[in-house]
Amino acid sequence: MESVNPATGEQVNSYEYADEDEVEAVLDRASDAFDSWSNEPLRKRERLLADVADVLRERKRTYAEQMTVEMGKPISQAIAEVEKCVWVCDHYAEHAGTYLADEHFPSPPGTTAKTSYEPIGAILAVMPWNYPFWQVFRYAAPYITAGNVGVLKHASSVPGCALAIQDVFERAGYPEGVFQSVLAPSDLVDEMISDDRVKAATLTGSGPAGRAVASTAGEHLKKTVLELGGSDPFIVLDDADIERAAERGAWARNQNGGQSCIAAKRFVVHEAVYDEFTDELVDAIDELTVGDPMDEQTDIGPQSAPHFLKELHEQVTASVEAGAEVLVGGEPLDRDGAYYPPTVLTDVPRGCPASTEELFGPVATVERVQSEDEAVAVANRTRFGLGASVWTADRDRGTALASEIEAGCVYINQLVKSDPRVPFGGIEDSGYGRELSEIGMQEFVNRKTVWVE
Repeated sequence: MESVNPATGEQVNSYEYADEDEVEAVLDRASDAFDSWSNEPLRKRERLLADVADVLRERKRTYAEQMTVEMGKPISQAIAEVEKCVWVCDHYAEHAGTYLADEHFPSPPGTTAKTSYEPIGAILAVMPWNYPFWQVFRYAAPYITAGNVGVLKHASSVPGCALAIQDVFERAGYPEGVFQSVLAPSDLVDEMISDDRVKAATLTGSGPAGRAVASTAGEHLKKTVLELGGSDPFIVLDDADIERAAERGAWARNQNGGQSCIAAKRFVVHEAVYDEFTDELVDAIDELTVGDPMDEQTDIGPQSAPHFLKELHEQVTASVEAGAEVLVGGEPLDRDGAYYPPTVLTDVPRGCPASTEELFGPVATVERVQSEDEAVAVANRTRFGLGASVWTADRDRGTALASEIEAGCVYINQLVKSDPRVPFGGIEDSGYGRELSEIGMQEFVNRKTVWVE
């Protein structure tokens, strides 16, 4: 297993894959740890999570640089990612007791009926490379604090991040086996899910990977939470603040090099403001700096690997050959590293990759619509259903429109984002289940009803 700096193409480090015996040892430790960890007072688990937040604060730059070197995230965004991990840890350290409190129900006089929330065991997490710390902490903070134990199978391109995250928990004083990273190859994932010591699985990643995990888990009657791809619409209505919408839209598409499930990928713009918005969007994109991800001034670093750049460019090329017009970008940059420029496509015909597939890089499409109803129809013309945003001067209009959009979350006059305080997840080919908030914390617990006569 090699980690390669996508900004230079140079090997950063190499690691040995875990074999079946090592995976067996990891699952043994997880099972042993669960017996004692699940019986620890919740308050102690909350305090340890607060200590995790402190470790992240103290070593923020170190962990950020690990992300930047392994997957090319601009250092300023990597630092912000670590800070967001601090936030999710602080949030659950403060609110876990409320989220896991017994819920009481009406019952006949002299009786009591309640639901309690009890941990279920080892949760396997199969996580992606694009947000190598955040994706892990948004599952680990609530699930482990609820009394479960975690086993992380991270993306093979970020092994250093995987080991660094385990180090965070060790530095915070967690007992052995409560959180472990295992550098297992993908072909061992099915075996891990099938193992009786693993009680549930969560995956953030591609549709095929999600289907494979769900299929294996289903055979063994184990619960899963899946956060898969997205092709998020960014709807601009005729009364929107065009300058602000374009400025935020440029960032929504290109943050993290466009490598985000919830990036704004399809700009759906009312014809009354289409030309103005498109011009403003291109201008805003021109202001973004593509360069060395270790430079604090860089907005867009390299794609995470050369083969992802190649796949992205093949999608753009096929779309252009089908009739799409390139307003800006459209060709890999002639420099060392896996750099692709911010790109805008218009007049995208149906059936081409840019209209039917997720473009996981800094490529936006802009489509003109004649009415609000057509905007909704175009927004829903996808097999994905993760997020959407609506831009309008009328908040009531935006809220009403949100009810018609088929997605797990809709944001009015702001970027689609994840936030520890609110549920996050998708529908259709974007997956199922929810992370974050009270709802996310309760995904992997036993909701046990206790009725006393």
